[in-house]
Amino acid sequence: MTKLTIEPVKDRAEHNAYFPSDYSLSIYTSPVTNFDGFKFDKSYSGGKYKVLMIATDERYLQMANNKYFSTGNHPVETLLPMLHIDGAGFEIDIATLSGNSVKLEMWAMPEKDESVMNFYNKYLNKFENPLKLDTILDQVTAEDSPYLGVLIPGGHAALHGLPFSNDVKAVLNWAFANDKYIISLCHGPAAFLAASIGEKPEDFPFNGYEIFVFPDALDEGANVDIGYIPGKLQWLLAERLESLGVKVLNEGITGQVNKDRNVLTGDSPLASNNLGILAAEELLKAVA
Repeated sequence: MTKLTIEPVKDRAEHNAYFPSDYSLSIYTSPVTNFDGFKFDKSYSGGKYKVLMIATDERYLQMANNKYFSTGNHPVETLLPMLHIDGAGFEIDIATLSGNSVKLEMWAMPEKDESVMNFYNKYLNKFENPLKLDTILDQVTAEDSPYLGVLIPGGHAALHGLPFSNDVKAVLNWAFANDKYIISLCHGPAAFLAASIGEKPEDFPFNGYEIFVFPDALDEGANVDIGYIPGKLQWLLAERLESLGVKVLNEGITGQVNKDRNVLTGDSPLASNNLGILAAEELLKAVA
């Protein structure tokens, strides 16, 4: 049997860019997910309310050693929460900062999971033709906004662009001001940092919140050691959130999710299904 290498795999489409190693994908990805059906009793049928998903339009994340990680949104972290939210009766609008297509880590797509792949194909046109976030801000933040909240999926590309966007800041401020849901997992909470732009640390709206997020220790250690990423990150997500008063609850990844007021978070791809179940439950409560 051929031994799988821990060397990151060269991305032939970009200079100095790399996909995860074959070995890391063998332990971090699966052709199926743990989706086992919806857990709510009755879906929403009113047709008025929906959810906004802010996805990444970035493919390449530069590491501290100047190599690039060929990344995107993690498909399981994206599709499983969406699947539960959509199944609960809420349409999902997809937006990116530029209006360019959503970038997904296709090497992690669960291609043998019929439920997930059917759902992906249902939303494929929206992934390829997302809304441009700044053009819908007025609609999102309007007094009669149809949106119940915002979903921000993970994948390392969430570290690029979203944390530095005033448009993302506007959405997060709207969510806090109007008791809307903020749903995220893994590296997705990098987008929370946008709410700190131009603010004093004590005024960061997530200050005092408890969340799950992907652990810095894995990005500093195992993810580099097994070639999942081609070097260390330029900055660490949990460390930066904690410096602004956020309490990170986890040190590892076990699929945990947490609800702190209207902020719903999960620790990793392993939490994708659990977060979807939690999000559907909370959204249905909001329209009951």
